Amino acid sequence: MVTYVSNIFYHIGRYYSLIARAFSKPEKNYVFRKRIFEEIDNLGIGSLAIVLIMSVFMGAVITIQAAFGFTSPWIPPYAIGVATRDSMMLEFSPTLVSLILAGKVGSNIASEIGTMRVSEQIDALEIMGVNSSTHLILPKIIASVLINPFLIVISMFAGIIGGWGFGVLTHVVTPYGYLYGIQYDFRTYNVVYALIKAAVFAFIISSVPAYHGYYTKGGALEVGQSSTKAVVYSSLLILLFNFILTQLLLA
Repeated sequence: MVTYVSNIFYHIGRYYSLIARAFSKPEKNYVFRKRIFEEIDNLGIGSLAIVLIMSVFMGAVITIQAAFGFTSPWIPPYAIGVATRDSMMLEFSPTLVSLILAGKVGSNIASEIGTMRVSEQIDALEIMGVNSSTHLILPKIIASVLINPFLIVISMFAGIIGGWGFGVLTHVVTPYGYLYGIQYDFRTYNVVYALIKAAVFAFIISSVPAYHGYYTKGGALEVGQSSTKAVVYSSLLILLFNFILTQLLLA
């Protein structure tokens, strides 16, 4: 037990040490900016399709479940729109989409950096005097923190529109009732809350897999193991910080 706890603190310390080194001043600003835009395209734009598809069907399922759950005559029809809107904005879009991105983006980052480590490309960068952690990790963190909130906003709209489309198509809600519901008692703070969570989760999704990839040892098998660990630990941290942020921002 003592060994297990000490091992946890060892990894936490090494993680913070790596991230602190990653936030150093880059050697060439134009190369750094170029890498940020490359990572935005790779990590963000490349994930847009899966975010849209998942969000549309999440919104549809929430709408249909709400329609069949709200059977009491005391519950107004527009409550279906309210339930879909708040479910997508408060939890489904920021949290579930981030968990999906942890699997897609996190495994990509861990395998990419892990492959560079085992093929000694990172050692070559350091021999040339390049801060490898800044060059490889910092652009991914900045790109994720910048683009992920946009993906979450797109997910919210896609989920709400998907709920409206499938709800009207299956005749579980009227167009007017649904549209009135998504406007009823709208709180701007809910969007702010979702975007704060999206930014924190984006940092986790990019930094934790980068840590596991950066310290990979061995060969192709170990790269796969690092990728798996990256997804598992990123998902656990997203769930943990989801609870912490909810307590801090909504309690």
